[in-house]
Amino acid sequence: MKIVVIGGTGLVGSKLVSKLCEHGHEAVSASPNSGVNTLTGEGLADVLKRASVVVDVSNSPSFDEEVAMKFFNTATRNLIQCEQAAGVRHHVALSVVGTDRLAQKRPSDGPKTIRGYFRAKLAQEKLIAGSSIPYSIVHATQFFEFVKNIADSSSDGTTVRLAPVLIQPMAAEDVAAAVGRAAIGAPVNGIVEVAGPEQFHLDEFIRQGLRFRSDPRTVVADAAAGYFGVEVDDRTLVPGKDARLGEVRFQDWFVQSAKSVGGVTPVPTASVATTAH
Repeated sequence: MKIVVIGGTGLVGSKLVSKLCEHGHEAVSASPNSGVNTLTGEGLADVLKRASVVVDVSNSPSFDEEVAMKFFNTATRNLIQCEQAAGVRHHVALSVVGTDRLAQKRPSDGPKTIRGYFRAKLAQEKLIAGSSIPYSIVHATQFFEFVKNIADSSSDGTTVRLAPVLIQPMAAEDVAAAVGRAAIGAPVNGIVEVAGPEQFHLDEFIRQGLRFRSDPRTVVADAAAGYFGVEVDDRTLVPGKDARLGEVRFQDWFVQSAKSVGGVTPVPTASVATTAH
């Protein structure tokens, strides 16, 4: 089965292409580097020839609402149009757990909030659901790989302020596996949630991640700090009870990551993570 992966050179896309090929599928990585541009439509018609499934794991180059809205609206419309012409039977897209909650505008939104980005993601999902092509949308929780990004967005000098709300992060490897299962399965015409096997409080997750990285910044629990400038509560960043859970635990992921780059294996203090049910 030919499966075209839009954004196939990225963190999740590259892993997904490898997994699909290992299982005997004709997985084609499509990105501007390979001459496929969803914003301009360049190369789309050719790459989608004979494709049964299209998986979109591409992302906006910016969290800015105007940029993100233009990216997701334009790219998704171009994809759907070319998929219809090519006879594609399943459109799979990667999105974020809590997109609908994070997209809700609040009066207190400041200039650095990423709420606009999630409004753009929600617009993308509505385009997919409104098309004639059967679809599956995979909602994933935050990736382990983005610990530093979260810390950087919440840093004030050497202090990182984060709301002590629940989060259930996962490894990009598990995200790729979940998207791959969706791609080779039947369309659900709805949303599938995936998450990691453990829940943390956001401040503790980042505290452990920085400790693993030998990052000297101090993490402070601050209920008013939010998440990338967005007000959140204990349910905003975690999935529902029917979520499919990945296998990789945070500490195991970091130990393996350190080994893969020849680093020193970290020895964290006792984890406060709890197994998710």
